[in-house]
Amino acid sequence: MNRQTGKLVAAGVIWAFFLYAAVNSDPIDGYVSVIKRETSVDQSAQPAGQDDPLRRQVLEWKQQKDEQPIDAKLDPAWKAAVPGYNGRLVDVEASIRQMRSTGMTTPDQLVYKEVPPSVTLEQLGPNPVYRGNPKKPAICFMINVAWGNEYLEPMLKTLDRYKIKTTFFLDGSWVKRNPELAKEIAKHGHEIGNHAYSHPDMSAIGSQRIREEIGRTQKVIEDAIGIRPTLFAPPSGAFNQQVVDIAANEFQMKTIMWTADTIDWQNPPVSTVIERVRKKMDNGVLVLMHPTASSSSALEQLIKMAKAEGIAPMTVSEVISSNRLDVP
Repeated sequence: MNRQTGKLVAAGVIWAFFLYAAVNSDPIDGYVSVIKRETSVDQSAQPAGQDDPLRRQVLEWKQQKDEQPIDAKLDPAWKAAVPGYNGRLVDVEASIRQMRSTGMTTPDQLVYKEVPPSVTLEQLGPNPVYRGNPKKPAICFMINVAWGNEYLEPMLKTLDRYKIKTTFFLDGSWVKRNPELAKEIAKHGHEIGNHAYSHPDMSAIGSQRIREEIGRTQKVIEDAIGIRPTLFAPPSGAFNQQVVDIAANEFQMKTIMWTADTIDWQNPPVSTVIERVRKKMDNGVLVLMHPTASSSSALEQLIKMAKAEGIAPMTVSEVISSNRLDVP
């Protein structure tokens, strides 16, 4: 081996030694460890793609479960406004988070969000309302009060027994004579509506008298129980557009009619009252009642019938709102 060749061999040995030391040193080990950590991605912390089985399942359920909102509309047959109903849409991301958190992949773990309709009851302008939305599983046994004091207590007891709040439309002159009874109704948590002052035919009186009937009743109710009603029920269901406009524009009140009439003021048998309501019992129905012997005796069975149909008894305002009510 000549001198030049020896130098080359020695240099190669020295280079190999340093290369070996560098590869086995801590800095390189640390670098390699970092690279491994960065490339080992925690899949659970990353947004799931369309190929993720859980996401695919939630999207499939979403197609089945989504319910689009229903706009409020004017019913040409009834010549009245029909309230809208909020939609119910599956929130995909919230549902996935919920299922990963609970470890359960079942439809009851889906998370929903309510979506309001594009057209609301208020946007339709002043119109009478005869019912709630037909998709809403709610009903109101509303009670117009101008007489029949002896039946108020048993009706209140029945409502309390079933933990139901309903709407009482009070005649102004009745409130004037019976402020304590009016307070008792409000004390039970029921909604209070305006039923005019002297039970006139609202369609046959002038604008000034309409204002007096509604306004005087508003004042006497507010003086007696500190509540200012937002709902107006014309006595005997008699009204015209002028009544609806004045109630809405001057008193900020909706005019409320009914879907089913018990005609209980004729004192029919209890079975007749029940049958009249049974024929029309459905989602969104407003039932007209009075504190009579017939309706007082029929109320409990009517409540049971509604519940058996999956229809929840509640106030008029709740029935005609667009808020969802998903009864199990």
